[in-house]
Amino acid sequence: MKKLENTIKFFLMMIALSSLSALFLITFFIFMEGLPILFKQGVFAFITGLKWAPTKGSFGIFPMIVGSFQVMFGAIVFSVPLALLCAIYLAEFSSPLARNIIKPSIELLAGIPSVVYGFIGIQVIVPIIRIAFDCSGFSVLGCSIVLGIMVLPTITSISFDSIMAVPVTYRQGSIALGATKWQTVKMVVLPAARTGIIAAIILGMGRAIGETMAVIMIAGNSLIIPVSPLDPVRTLTSNIALEMGYASGEHRQALFATGVILFVIIMGLNSLANYVASAMSRSK
Repeated sequence: MKKLENTIKFFLMMIALSSLSALFLITFFIFMEGLPILFKQGVFAFITGLKWAPTKGSFGIFPMIVGSFQVMFGAIVFSVPLALLCAIYLAEFSSPLARNIIKPSIELLAGIPSVVYGFIGIQVIVPIIRIAFDCSGFSVLGCSIVLGIMVLPTITSISFDSIMAVPVTYRQGSIALGATKWQTVKMVVLPAARTGIIAAIILGMGRAIGETMAVIMIAGNSLIIPVSPLDPVRTLTSNIALEMGYASGEHRQALFATGVILFVIIMGLNSLANYVASAMSRSK
């Protein structure tokens, strides 16, 4: 029996290590391909460069970095109020029947392929923006709306779990002191669940900045720094997807270097989410 347990333990450990090995290999490959051009061009020059013209030896990704963050923050501004209000309703005010219907429906959004969101964006959102604002419609605003819908399940689910994790005694104590249901949620439940809610928002930011297909279809993919929500935009992910098919030499290395920058940004957001969660847990 002891030998069987050790065998199972070893087998499970190997499975866990295989996941880490895959992550290590992906990271090693991206950095191996991208670092040479970063060292040659200079990291600062590569990040702050304003012109992307690989055929002329210009590798500046600053407009794409700005565009990526604009789209990401636009998605968060659009999705966070909806996601948070939805999580509050499901956790505190809905009936079990409504919760069992609405929550799986929201989580189902996460399973829809991103290309479907892109089609909906082209057929519905882009024409509405074009008519309403007299522009092309392919814009930061359109991307923000579509990405906001795409990150809605992530933020809603994690926020819901955080609110549900608040001990029921907190609610009972607040109501016993004369607070209303809404006052209890606002002044007791949400502050107690703020750790998970902030982590959900940061993870949603990472999901938004890493999206590719839907962004390609709606962004307009113009190599400019957007100064208005109605301007077209090209993000880091869309730049890689659009040009990797025909890139070679330094151009290909520059696309991998773009992946390195994106990798660092997403890892930074995930690390920030973990840090915030740990710091707020310690402060309780």
